[in-house]
Amino acid sequence: MAAVHSPPAGDWWRDAVIYQVYPRSFADGDGDGTGDLAGVRARLPYLAELGVDAVWFTPWYVSPLVDGGYDVADYRIVDPAFGTLAEAEKLIAEAREFGIRTIVDIVPNHVSDQHAWFRAALEAGPGSPERELFHFRPGRGERGELPPNNWPSQFSGRTWTRVPDGEWYLHLFTPEQPDLNWAHPAVRQEHEDVLRFWFERGVAGVRIDSAALLAKDPALADFEEGVDPHPYIDQDELHDIYRSWRAIADEYGAVFVGEVWLPDAERFARYLRPDELHTAFNFNFLTCPWHPGRLRQTIDDTLAEHAPVGAPATWVLCNHDVTRTVTRYGRADTGFDFATKTFGTPTDLALGTRRARAAALLTLALPGSVYLYQGEELGLPEADIPLDRIQDPMHVRSGGTDPGRDGCRVPLPWTADAPHAGFGALTEPWLPQPGDWPSYAVDRQSTDPGSMLALYRRALGLRRSSDGFGDGPMTWLPATDGVLAFARTHGLICVVNLSDRPAAVPAHQELLLASGPLDDEGRLPRDTAVWLRA
Repeated sequence: MAAVHSPPAGDWWRDAVIYQVYPRSFADGDGDGTGDLAGVRARLPYLAELGVDAVWFTPWYVSPLVDGGYDVADYRIVDPAFGTLAEAEKLIAEAREFGIRTIVDIVPNHVSDQHAWFRAALEAGPGSPERELFHFRPGRGERGELPPNNWPSQFSGRTWTRVPDGEWYLHLFTPEQPDLNWAHPAVRQEHEDVLRFWFERGVAGVRIDSAALLAKDPALADFEEGVDPHPYIDQDELHDIYRSWRAIADEYGAVFVGEVWLPDAERFARYLRPDELHTAFNFNFLTCPWHPGRLRQTIDDTLAEHAPVGAPATWVLCNHDVTRTVTRYGRADTGFDFATKTFGTPTDLALGTRRARAAALLTLALPGSVYLYQGEELGLPEADIPLDRIQDPMHVRSGGTDPGRDGCRVPLPWTADAPHAGFGALTEPWLPQPGDWPSYAVDRQSTDPGSMLALYRRALGLRRSSDGFGDGPMTWLPATDGVLAFARTHGLICVVNLSDRPAAVPAHQELLLASGPLDDEGRLPRDTAVWLRA
């Protein structure tokens, strides 16, 4: 059994390494081709040995899975494909025995069209109290044949769908995800009750999906590019909602992390005031290209926007929505943008892997907490999914031009010589695994000291056992062009060479870890990072 570690004391979330589990693709405990809670429970020793402090689970609630579980039909029922509520409670408790906290996902902007509230709204008809829980409106045009407004979708396609009685309902995502009306007190009360439901079952925190979208302009005015305020993003009413949520979280000692995509640093920081959310995802860093000037500016901007509210930064390289790091970093354009995703983009996986190893050390040395998406510690590339197997609605709603997000959601490889790379399935997994997936398997990497998994294990072990990591100050050090060098406390130094030539390593007392070997002259090769103790 893996060694059990004690969770960080106090404000653990300021320093934590949080591992994201996409349950369908982590591990299959019953052999039906879909990952489940039994599979996660069996792999808790792996997570403990890896050295993470908490696990964030994407939605495990009952769902038609139109959008990968982000179309929730009931927050109090675990989807049978994943297990039962009793099994979720066991998982939460057993994870704590390994020193691992649990974070669940809440999707407050919308529900599934199979949710009891929405089914009742369709049956009740126009003008009914049931429809007031959503955004039902008559259409425009002579016969109401046009949508009520021109709001753009977060996915491709329309944001309004017409029902047989002639009214239209709003959905910023797919038609199967109707938006809730957060001006209605019953919507607020229901979500506060859901928070308490999961806090009472021992979860340590909640990740808030699409956290800046809940409140809408009551007039549902048309969207005009560049005109503020935006009719459905970052409405001021949101802050009252999150203040009430924070009061509940404080009762249980729980924390929030918000999915807040906002370009305005000042507006972003408002969500992190001491009586609102504890943390929010750092998407500027996630989408930043592998470029020294851009990375340094993003790091500076991140720390500056968090400083006024005293919140810790979060750092993340990949998640269930984003092209995998080794693939992205091996391309000519190493940034990420949903609008520019296309099929067939060339990538150099050897280059991408070298950069991803260096990026891991850079990320883990920065002040604050880190989120690690499942499979990143294995160096998994983005998988090419056959067209007839793609399930992501982003692909379907784009008319087939967007490859979607399934390529980063392929089931993990655990055992190289086992069927389906040891994912656990007796039948083919819900998404097909590439033919080279066994070469990335956990068992194979566990015996290879040069593997990506070995690097992450060493890095997370040092981060936990050594002074200078986690939340706290950092100072940039002088460095040649293309090199990022910064100091933390207790003499910790991180150096990352993004130039096209080897770089000198600063004077040091101890070399703690390198993402790759130094050259014969003791210099840091290109696309390599090192941790030093001065």
